[in-house]
Order: sequence, then structure tokens, then C-alpha cells
Amino acid sequence: MKKVLTTAALAAAVATVACAATPGQKLADVAPYPAAQEGYQRHVIWLPQQADEELYKLEIVPGQMLQTDCNTRAMAGTLKEHTLEGWGYTYYELSDVRGPMSTMMACPDNSTVEAFVPVRGEGTFLRYNSKLPVVVYAPATIEVRYRFWAADTVLKVAGQE
Repeated sequence: MKKVLTTAALAAAVATVACAATPGQKLADVAPYPAAQEGYQRHVIWLPQQADEELYKLEIVPGQMLQTDCNTRAMAGTLKEHTLEGWGYTYYELSDVRGPMSTMMACPDNSTVEAFVPVRGEGTFLRYNSKLPVVVYAPATIEVRYRFWAADTVLKVAGQE
């Protein structure tokens, strides 16, 4: 019985190490994520390992480069979480992209500049996990950018009134 448990524990450890994301690794080496549907693109983010990943968050910032003027612009969309059947891994799909929306100020010089216009919506802040890639399916016209957020290690005490 002890030998069976030891073998099972060793197999679980090997499977966990095999799933850890490493630089240059291909998505197909991790799991059989579905191919992108027609009109969509699959984006893969390999996160660097951090000492204390509980202090980090990942923000997905999809968007598009557009000609803009002095008005504030944004698009809207929904980032939905899905589970890879049989594997339990998470992937995300950006859908219902609408816009761009804009304020309606009169711009004094009528000049335009190309700028990144983000898609705003719920579900863009994710748990940081460098052991698995972050897979995002987005419309082919949308670029997927991302950034890290880090928490301060010092907790401050709130005042009482």
C-alpha cells in the first residue's frame, strides 16, 4: 500500500512539473486548447515566475489601434472564463465587443493621432499563476495586451472613528 501511495505521489509531482510554464514552450505541449474560431485569434501569455505570486494580479487589456482626436475613447466587451474539458485548465474568450465610444468635445486643432483604444469590461483582472499559460481568444481585429499589478508587502492599519 505504501509503495502504491509513493508511486501516486511521484506521478502527481511529475505531472505538476510538466505543467509548469517554461520559456519557449508551445501551448500544444501543455494541453489541447481549442483552435481559434473563424474571425478570432488565440493569444497566449507566458508569465514569469514570481517569489510570492499571491502579491500579484494580471490585467488583460484588449484593444485596437485607432485614429483618435482629443476625445476620450473606449470600447466595451465581455471577457468570459471557460474550462478546458477533461483538463480543468482555464481559458478566456473576449466577446460582445462594441464601439468605439467617444466623448463629444470639440477639438480645437482637429488633429488626429493613432492610439491604443482599450476594451473595457468585467473579468479583466486575473489571479497570477506562472505555472500555466493564460490563453485568450479575441476577435482578429483586437490586440491583447497585459500588465502586472503588485501589492505592497506592508499592510497599513485603518484608523477608527
